[in-house]
Amino acid sequence: MSHDGLGPRAVMRSVTFLTATVLAVPLLAACGSDDEAGKPLAAQDIATAGRARVADGGTLHWAVDDVPETFNSFQADADAATNRVAQAVLPAMYRLDAAGRPRRDADYLESAKVVDTEPKQVVLYRLDQQAVWSDGREIGAADFAAQWRALSGKDSAYWTARNAGYDRIEKVERGRNDLEVRVTFARPYADWRSLFSPLYPKDVMGTPDAFNDGARRKLKVTAGPFALQKVDRKAKTVTLARNPRWWGRPAKLSEIVLTAVPREDRASALAAGKLDLAEVDPADARRIETAAKGSAGADASAPGAAEGTGAARRSGKSEHSGKADPSEESGTTDDEQQPDDEQQSDEKKTDGDKTDDDKKTDGDKSDGEKKSDGGDSDEESTDGKASRAAAAKDASRDLEVRRSLEPAYTQLALNGSEGPLADERVRRAVARALDRKELAKLVLRPLGLPAEPVGSHLALSGQAAYADNSGALGGQDTAEARALLGDAGWVPGGRVDEEKTEKAAGGEGEKSDRGAKSSSSPKSGKKDDSDGDDEGTYIVGEDDKGRRASAGDGKDQRSGHDGRHLAQDGRPWVGRELSQGGMAGAYAPKGTAAPKGTAAPAGSASGVLAKDGKALNLRFVLPSGEGSETLRVVAERISSMLVKVGIRTQITKVSEASYFKDHIASGQYDLALYSWPASAFPATDARPIYAKPVPAADGSLTVEQNYTRVGTDQVDQLFDRAVATLDEDEARDLLRKADSRIWAAAGSIPLYQRPQLVAARKDLVNAGAFGFGTPVYEDMGFLKKGAVRDAASPSQK
Repeated sequence: MSHDGLGPRAVMRSVTFLTATVLAVPLLAACGSDDEAGKPLAAQDIATAGRARVADGGTLHWAVDDVPETFNSFQADADAATNRVAQAVLPAMYRLDAAGRPRRDADYLESAKVVDTEPKQVVLYRLDQQAVWSDGREIGAADFAAQWRALSGKDSAYWTARNAGYDRIEKVERGRNDLEVRVTFARPYADWRSLFSPLYPKDVMGTPDAFNDGARRKLKVTAGPFALQKVDRKAKTVTLARNPRWWGRPAKLSEIVLTAVPREDRASALAAGKLDLAEVDPADARRIETAAKGSAGADASAPGAAEGTGAARRSGKSEHSGKADPSEESGTTDDEQQPDDEQQSDEKKTDGDKTDDDKKTDGDKSDGEKKSDGGDSDEESTDGKASRAAAAKDASRDLEVRRSLEPAYTQLALNGSEGPLADERVRRAVARALDRKELAKLVLRPLGLPAEPVGSHLALSGQAAYADNSGALGGQDTAEARALLGDAGWVPGGRVDEEKTEKAAGGEGEKSDRGAKSSSSPKSGKKDDSDGDDEGTYIVGEDDKGRRASAGDGKDQRSGHDGRHLAQDGRPWVGRELSQGGMAGAYAPKGTAAPKGTAAPAGSASGVLAKDGKALNLRFVLPSGEGSETLRVVAERISSMLVKVGIRTQITKVSEASYFKDHIASGQYDLALYSWPASAFPATDARPIYAKPVPAADGSLTVEQNYTRVGTDQVDQLFDRAVATLDEDEARDLLRKADSRIWAAAGSIPLYQRPQLVAARKDLVNAGAFGFGTPVYEDMGFLKKGAVRDAASPSQK
């Protein structure tokens, strides 16, 4: 079993992953004890039950985003479903516990330890004597050696996505017997526990041809509680069946069927009994829980709506519940409204938050037909919505929602390669203008989840490397933000030259002033001049509505990444661990559409800040589409905060397909919102995210995954020292120092940990919102008749 993504480290730094932020400048240290790591903000919610209470047999239907293109987790097009299969059918030396820390998997590994440090680091693995592949062959040194050779980076014939850690190995050999494997490192490697998870058989790793093609469509040889039985690409299913050669605790389920279901269709699939377990959006979660409490007529978007218990489920299949609501989270962006006030569910989409198709549809509708209550799709008839709601009222009583926080966080990225944000003082001013606590409340409080801002770039609360190092930058302080801007030469009332209208952040987007349109207005006859599915551009804090701020040319060299992969591989986390068809790099839970307000908030700085004839105006690039509404709500609130210190933002919405590749990875933005996973091995996985960009021979900039283009030699050195020390306390302190410097540089500002909402049959146990932890596939199953699950399950509180 690998770790919730790709193995211990894949899991945690998985795409959409690698995200950008950059490094720091000041010398602020963050030494301290392990106590600073604290504990996870939210526990797992998996409806735990002892194995004796779980029935033998049954099939679990579990939603995934896509049928995997490959079953080789080390290839570039591996996705979340690839790794879910790997977790269930392949060995992993370490798995992640509920606090996101690596723990030895006793089914495969009796022990693993560093037995020598001089002259070279040597790790000795002692394998479980019962551990065998499904073809009967013992798991042994030959498999370890084949995987090392394939992933070492020395043979370009292997089409690998990453080689971190494997490139530090000098040799792999058999120990005193077949159960021992000795791994000798050419250079010390602190994160050695990240290796060989998952472990593939030598049949897959032994030759370039086998590696490149042998495991793309099938896995003939496995060694987990389940085996890959069938892949039906027409039906979009992957079937895993019990492995008869499994030596550990027998799997309770007979089969797990992974079914590709789009997020917008999961609520109906759950209610129809086609799914037993699926991650859902907040709007669907509210509906399910409201129905479970027998009050389907209540306001489903109220902050407390997500806090009820799960529905009592029946033993059979459930019924149709209706199309997923595109309004994922409650939230208001009125400047006077605080996030802890009651959220409104009847807020309509403004034109600024619609796609062209939305606007066209609205032009043919009466006001009463337009979106309400967070809204179903504009294309859906009123009668259709009513019938779906009625079905959901009954069917959703058999479901419940399990909630935790994902091992990932959303951040505000500041592109420091050019323009105003190339000045560290301006980046720090942006950061000091933000009330991160308010932003966390805006997203998480309506869902009944802890609304605490993230205090580290390198780990999340509960993980060993975590410490709140945000003090290296400082908290929200309007006066300090204005002082920093003044020190950088941006002064109110300065001369502003007339600026030409340009396309912002890559050129996709029709220009419009904030508030110039309303959701009830007919669509403008002006045709967008881009091919992208964008939603336009508007300026927050613009006093002169006739003038457009320049978007700038956004010049920068492309990083070479396509925005589709997992982070620790240099691959950005697509959508939501995310969905494969969604945008890469951006977590886009659905939410209330941005309000229509046009005025700058009370307390805004008087006069435009200007320098050298240019107004201080930042390009804020966001993905379009109804799945990105929460990001837009957060962006509106951030823009309101920035206006108060005199910073205007020019918000441009671009197509989801191009958001990461054409804007984030290529540097065509000033401000952006997207998510990174938190790694169990930050010394390895975070290094390319914060590495100082270096000029290439052709004059381009090599940024690895540092999409904010901010970095320092000091941070690079701290990472290099952390990954090379075998003293765990020293490594932790070095990482915390690096994080302090990253904060001080203000290249990226962590905001909040992402919500994880999973709908499940109530009698399904040991599965749900896993949080940090690796699923234990052999313990999943359905309760025996009359049995009850543990009372401590969060979803029962």
